[in-house]
Order: sequence, then structure tokens, then C-alpha cells
Amino acid sequence: MIVVKKFGGSSVANEERIRNVADKCIKEYLAGNDVVVVLSAMGDTTDELIDMAHSINPNARQREIDMLITTGEQVSCALLAMAIGARGIPAISLNAFQVMMHSTSRYGNGRFKRVDTDRISHELDSRKIVIVTGFQGVNKYDDITTLGRGGSDTTAVALAAVLRAEKCEIYTDVDGVYTADPRVVPEAKKLEAITYDEMLELASLGAKVLHSRSVEMAKKYHVELIVRSSLHNVPGTIVKETTQVEEMLITGVTADKNTGRISVLGIKDEPGTAFGVFDLLAREKINVDIILQSIGKDGTKDISFTVALDDMDRAVEILERNKELLSIKEIASKKDVAKLSVVGAGMMSNPGVASKLFEALFNAGINIRMISTSEIRITVLVDQVDIDNAVRAVHKGFALEL
Repeated sequence: MIVVKKFGGSSVANEERIRNVADKCIKEYLAGNDVVVVLSAMGDTTDELIDMAHSINPNARQREIDMLITTGEQVSCALLAMAIGARGIPAISLNAFQVMMHSTSRYGNGRFKRVDTDRISHELDSRKIVIVTGFQGVNKYDDITTLGRGGSDTTAVALAAVLRAEKCEIYTDVDGVYTADPRVVPEAKKLEAITYDEMLELASLGAKVLHSRSVEMAKKYHVELIVRSSLHNVPGTIVKETTQVEEMLITGVTADKNTGRISVLGIKDEPGTAFGVFDLLAREKINVDIILQSIGKDGTKDISFTVALDDMDRAVEILERNKELLSIKEIASKKDVAKLSVVGAGMMSNPGVASKLFEALFNAGINIRMISTSEIRITVLVDQVDIDNAVRAVHKGFALEL
């Protein structure tokens, strides 16, 4: 059977850890399985390269940024192939162009269109361990594109899907998926299993265990994921379609500090005005999350919404530029906010979840700025200074269900 293993930057941060990864891959290989490995760049290599690029040219083209930072994955893949080869096991490293992982043309945030399997299948038939660079694709201009932060997870799932792999293991520096960040909530519990939908919500709302697009792809192509530690030999968390833990009301509590709030004040209270605001942002590829509309004065209304901090200045600039066109009286923004979310499939059939969430925040003296809900998620916006206390308070409030 084919097994895909993905290792993050911390798992290959130095020679010792690269050899540790080599041992895990060889063990799988000697068990008789075909092994495909996806790697991130070593440690903080990507951040260091980005800092260097911005130091040399703060306005560097994203194409050149992608060309630069994808070298990090080539380094880690080549070194792992050498480490495996030193133990007498055949291995080969391949980049996105050699495999031909076709992507869209957007630099910095590409998406896979299709993946050719001929080269990988040929190397597997030769009984080699195949090591593929994560985080990158090749667009129609034969340029390298990156998939965004955490994109190596998506590379691994894409390969598992097209190769019809038996399993896709995502190795990280944590033991699995927890009910909250254990660095913030020491009593957080590791989950044995979690559904795709729950994991997708957690990933998109701040949990950094998996790239959200990798979970979307895994759900679409029925790839069973296993999140586990590269440093400790313990069972991980299985991400799949359904779980047997029906009695759990809440699966997890997560926080996202990479968020900012924008308020558009005094806009005309008539059809089409909200469309004008959000269509403008959508055309600039700026994603909007929580939205709150309230009635203003004299036939006007106010609209507040959240965006990622990376997009905030650009969003405000775009709105300011079109202020007169959209009949906006004032634009206000706030960066020192954060989102807290509770996620769980059990919420669909259990009333009182919102009440318990609000009670926990009230008892902790934390004010709520905005609220958003879905069938399996409630998200609130709070001041960033309160977010860690809020996570602890909410986790404790749902302690009986977690």
C-alpha cells in the first residue's frame, strides 16, 4: 500500500531531526509499503528568507518571493534523501516541477489544479522512497508558485488523493489535535478523532495544526488524515468523515489573533450598499469574516466586519479610495482584537451552547464585540488583551463536555 507522510519545519529543523524522520520513513518502507514523503523547509528558514527579501527590497514582486522561499523545501528534501541513502535505502527528492504539480497562477497563494503521477509512480515501482517538496506548485507560465502558509499539508493530501494512498500522516511538534492550545490551556485534552467539518472550522479559525485547504481537500477526496507527533511515538488524532464520540457537545476552543475589525459608518440604508462594499473587497481577493450591521441615523446604517491583519491596511485603503462612491461618512479600524470560537458537531442538536459560552465570558469579565454563528460553530470578537483568559474561561465552562 502507499503511505504519504508529511513533516513540518520543526520536524526537520536540524541534522538530528532529519535523521529521526529518515528512521520513520525507513521503518514504513521495510514494512513493505510504498512511501511518499512531503517536507516543509527546515525550522525558520522560510521566515528568514522572507526577512532577507524585505530587507533587500521591501516592494519585491511576489513571483520573486516565491522563487526564493521554495528553495527551503528543496534543501530539506535533498538532505532527507541523503540521510535515507546513508542507511542503504534508495530515495529520491523531487520538486514541484519534476513531479509537475500544476497550480493556478496566483503567486503567494496558489491552488492545485491537477497533479501528474507518472514520475512518482515510476520511482515507487523502482522501490525508492519518494520525497516531494511541499508548499509549491507550477503555473501555466512554468513559474513556481507557493500555496500559502501551511501549504505543505495541502501538498500531502493532494498526493494522497491522486495516488489513492491508504493513509496520509501529518507529523507535527504536537501529539495530535487538542480541545484547546495546550500552551494556553494546560488541561486541554487530546482528541482521538475529529470530523472533517469540525477540523475545518478549527483550522480556519486559528488552530494551526492543519492547513484549512488540506482539510477541504481531504473531505472532498475521502482522504483519512492522522495528525501525530514526529518526536514522540504516541497515537495521534484521526480526521475523518464521522466519529463515534456522539456525546461530545464541544470539540474544541480556538483563538485567532490574526484579525482586525473595520467599521463602515454612515452608509446609505438602501438596497445595494452592502453589496457595493463587499463586492469591492471580493474583487481585491480580501476575505471577510464576521459581519454586523446596525441602524444608524437619518436613513443610514453602520457595517462592521473582520479581516485578516495582513489584509487590513489594504482593505482600509481601498475603502478610503472609494469612500465618496460608496457614500461612506467614516471608516474606523481596530487591530487589537481577536476571535474566539467554540466548535462541535454536537451543537446542532443541543440548545444552550451560546448561553454557556456567554456565561463563561461574563464570569471572566470579558466583553463581546461581535458574534457570528454556524451550525457547528460560535465565534465572538473580544479585545486581544483578553483572548488567552477568554479561551481558558470558555474551556473551563465546557469542561464537563470536553
